[in-house]
Amino acid sequence: MNQTPRMLSARVRTLGAILIVACVGLLVAGGVTFSIQYVRTIDEVDHRLLEKISALRPTSDATSVTDYYGHVVAGFLSAQNEGVVGLVDGVPAVRPDGGNQFEKIEDPALIAAAARAADADSAVIGTVSTDTGNVRYVALPVHVPGDPAEGVYLRAVSLDVELAPVAEAVTTYVIAAFIVMGALGFVSWFLTGQLLSPLRQLREAADAVTFDDLGTRVPEDGDHEIADLSRTMNSMLDRLEASVSSQRQLLDDIRHELKTPITIVRGHLEMMDVDDRDDVIGIRDMGISELDRMTRLVDDIDLLSSAQGDQFEMRPIDIGMLTERVAELAAALPGHPFSILRRARGVVIGDADRLTQAWLQLADNAAKYTPQGSPIEIGSDLDEHEARLWVRDHGAGIPPAARRRIFQRFARVDTNRSIGGSGLGLAIVEAIAQAHVGSCVVTDTPGGGAIFTIHVPTGQNPASIIPTPVRAGDVVLQREATT
Repeated sequence: MNQTPRMLSARVRTLGAILIVACVGLLVAGGVTFSIQYVRTIDEVDHRLLEKISALRPTSDATSVTDYYGHVVAGFLSAQNEGVVGLVDGVPAVRPDGGNQFEKIEDPALIAAAARAADADSAVIGTVSTDTGNVRYVALPVHVPGDPAEGVYLRAVSLDVELAPVAEAVTTYVIAAFIVMGALGFVSWFLTGQLLSPLRQLREAADAVTFDDLGTRVPEDGDHEIADLSRTMNSMLDRLEASVSSQRQLLDDIRHELKTPITIVRGHLEMMDVDDRDDVIGIRDMGISELDRMTRLVDDIDLLSSAQGDQFEMRPIDIGMLTERVAELAAALPGHPFSILRRARGVVIGDADRLTQAWLQLADNAAKYTPQGSPIEIGSDLDEHEARLWVRDHGAGIPPAARRRIFQRFARVDTNRSIGGSGLGLAIVEAIAQAHVGSCVVTDTPGGGAIFTIHVPTGQNPASIIPTPVRAGDVVLQREATT
């Protein structure tokens, strides 16, 4: 079976790119620098050779080429890096009295190159490669009137010796470059490891995360952009874990809530006397009632899901008009007189249908859990920070220990199942409030009872969750269906 070839890691690729760029930079910088030094050294050698040629005495003072050489060559003090020789008809004829310490001066290749300058009109300068190295020379044609011999004054220096400092500098540069590349490679390997470690940890975390285990997190070390990715990843995992936990809890709650009506219906069906018409009708009515309750439960779950996940239509809302609209709808709820206690003046950004739905749900809860005939007040307040939409009843109130729990799914303070509803009403209210970047809180009514208040910040940005509008009378219809 063919195996997928292992790809180079991001760390190796990053390090390779850094080293390649650094190597090219060093090569370019070194090449330009040493090219300039090489040309400058050649120019200095040429200038020195030509300066020596220009200082020679004129040939008019000599009777022959050999005589001329006796004046300009014989007295030359030879050096190890420079020599002089006088050529006559292409053959070395005159040398310094002390001899030439620069032995390359009579190299055949150099003599042959210089001899070709006999027919030139001026000094010829060039470079010759010999068996012992490169030689830079200048050859000056020498013609003495009355002497048919062709003379060439040859002066040369060892180019290798002249370029030795440049070669040493190149060697030093290369050594330094290797040291720099090694140090750069070591530091880059360490730094890339530090920078890319969050990516490795992200990969390991992604491999470790499963539906059954969402607790894996990535270490949040560092203050750079890649480390921010770890924090983003952890935030995503937190949201995912919370969502999965919420769904699991919801399924557990649904299973628990559905178990009771299913058990009741099954038990009655098993005990039903098929020959007793009244018993059959009673059990049928009971089964339909339980099925209706399960239908309402499913509808409320769907409503809660839409409140938590849909997008809301955020628009300016007149709080005073919204208060009057909710009071008008709440008046349809039987058993209680509803009144507007306070009406705010002003505008807030929100979804009018969703806020109406949540506000009516609070009114419906107040009607369910307070004594028949007791008054229920609706009101609104608005300041520079928030809008407050509230419902006040005069019932038994909510114990402080239960004031957060009642907003959870299927949570009840009064466990009397004769009271209609699915136990999701306040969870829906909380979801709508949170979608408006707000909350719903419970406080005591002076003299007894509870005040449920939806807080909607006035300075909040329109939520990115902008949901599908629903009919404002949904809660009223639901209430009527349960009575």
